[in-house]
Amino acid sequence: MILSIESSCDDSSIAITEIATKKIIYHKKISQEEEHSCYGGVVPELASRLHAIALPEILKETKPYFHKLKAIAVTNQPGLGVTLLEGIAMAKTLAILLDIPLIPVHHLKGHIYSLFIEKEATLPLLVLLISGGHTQVIRVESFEHMEILATSMDDSVGESFDKCAKMMGLGYPGGPIIEALARKGDENRFDLPVPLRNSPLIAFSLSGLKNAVRLKVIACGGSAAMSDQDKADLSASFQKAVKRHLLQKSKKIFTKEPIKDFAIVGGASANQYIRNAYEELCQEFGKKLHVSPLEYCSDNAAMIGRYALHAYEKKQFIDHHAIDIISTKKQQAGMLL
Repeated sequence: MILSIESSCDDSSIAITEIATKKIIYHKKISQEEEHSCYGGVVPELASRLHAIALPEILKETKPYFHKLKAIAVTNQPGLGVTLLEGIAMAKTLAILLDIPLIPVHHLKGHIYSLFIEKEATLPLLVLLISGGHTQVIRVESFEHMEILATSMDDSVGESFDKCAKMMGLGYPGGPIIEALARKGDENRFDLPVPLRNSPLIAFSLSGLKNAVRLKVIACGGSAAMSDQDKADLSASFQKAVKRHLLQKSKKIFTKEPIKDFAIVGGASANQYIRNAYEELCQEFGKKLHVSPLEYCSDNAAMIGRYALHAYEKKQFIDHHAIDIISTKKQQAGMLL
């Protein structure tokens, strides 16, 4: 079995995956959403302290499996440096004490492999990754070769949902709140711009749209003066603009890429409105849509363990003393090769 650890942001998670069957033997995640909600976003230092409490508590439940472990896998990039270090410190300690290999896992590759939890991988694959920190389209040729075809020039989809929810005084995390409100709103009431609509660039940009939402909130007299219907209508209008932006850039990629399997992964991929839109787009282009189960869309150790199965087969281990977090500069480069 492989024990995997995820602590890249505000979810403390540990999983145990059986190598031969790919089955999840154990999986637990403790979310910090309640502790961060009053701040309207994740506070890194607070998240680190909470990981230091939660991870050891979860680990206690996995002790009966220690004698069957063949490797320890841990997220080492990208993410918040102070939270990544909590998982890495635990992984190093376990690997040394149990005298077993250590596997570093790229967080975004983990999201891709969330599609294959407890089953075989479907490759090659085009992937739209939409999360709190990233918006990318990736061509996944194989386990060894992944190429970023498009990425965000500024804000990610998940971050934009959170920030717009904060502007409207809706709370954190913003994605689920805006999606729920949007169901009650008129998506055509507020005229919001579709980012890069007339640009030939195959890239994503959400900072301008986020600012447009801010101006609409001001025009309504501020979040305190907005009615429930105002917030529902603005949520729906914002969500529609995000969808149109993603679809427009994805169409440009679909016309060039012959790969027939397409997937959406990452925390924001749980948005059913966006899933439905891509289901229609895939039918239009003759592609098959793949999505992760909802419980594995957000950060979790099960996806880290699923990726680690292939890394274990290929003996992609790292020295216990060499593993470290990747600098912010290198993280932003989004290297997946």
